[in-house]
Amino acid sequence: MTAANDIRVEHSRKRVRILLGGELVADTTAPLLVWEVPYYPTYYIPATDIRAELIPAGAHDDPRLGEAEVLTVKVSADTAERAAKRYPSCPAAQLRSAVRFEWKAMDEWLEEDEPVYTHARDPHTRVDILASSRHVRIELDGVTVADSHSPRILFETGLPPRYYLPLSDIRTELLRPSAKQTHCPYKGTAGYWSVETGVARHEDAVWIYRTPLPESQKIAGLGCFYDERVDLFLDGVLQRRPRTQFS
Repeated sequence: MTAANDIRVEHSRKRVRILLGGELVADTTAPLLVWEVPYYPTYYIPATDIRAELIPAGAHDDPRLGEAEVLTVKVSADTAERAAKRYPSCPAAQLRSAVRFEWKAMDEWLEEDEPVYTHARDPHTRVDILASSRHVRIELDGVTVADSHSPRILFETGLPPRYYLPLSDIRTELLRPSAKQTHCPYKGTAGYWSVETGVARHEDAVWIYRTPLPESQKIAGLGCFYDERVDLFLDGVLQRRPRTQFS
């Protein structure tokens, strides 16, 4: 559903719980999904389902949602300063009595009884992982850094296909460990490598899910390059670099 000012809002049927300091901040079976950015939604929680104390902590203007009442979240064991917002005059009427919590300020988010990381899952996003025998070759600075005939291709809604390759098909002697980690609600926690070609160093160009979430086990232990940053040849044909938020 598209609300006023093109604010996309949908009702979710999942039970969502938020924890801080081991205590319930909120417990709802009627969360709202709000697309503040195009790539993924954010949960807004009905005020009637909030257990924590919300303490006014100022105001903030949002050009789409209106003036926000900034709130500090307090439970008996912990306090998260300025970690929530409420938009009492939002153009989307269903959001006026809902509260948005800062994801990273909370200790845990649960969809039903399972933890969810980074952001709410998008009900319109699908992830398919398919074994393939297509020939994938990857170059950086004219140097072949990977060559494989056994990729696992991950198709995720809204993103280009990702080619996950066995480490034996990647020139691991060119990889340099990175401290970077990212988190995905569909795949889990990724670690990174940079690539040193002898011509240049390409920071955080390769990632790996060593222990992915159960639904993404088929990519466990495989390396993947950002197609946006490398020259990828698929069955001998150079592919156009996609333009995404990761470019």
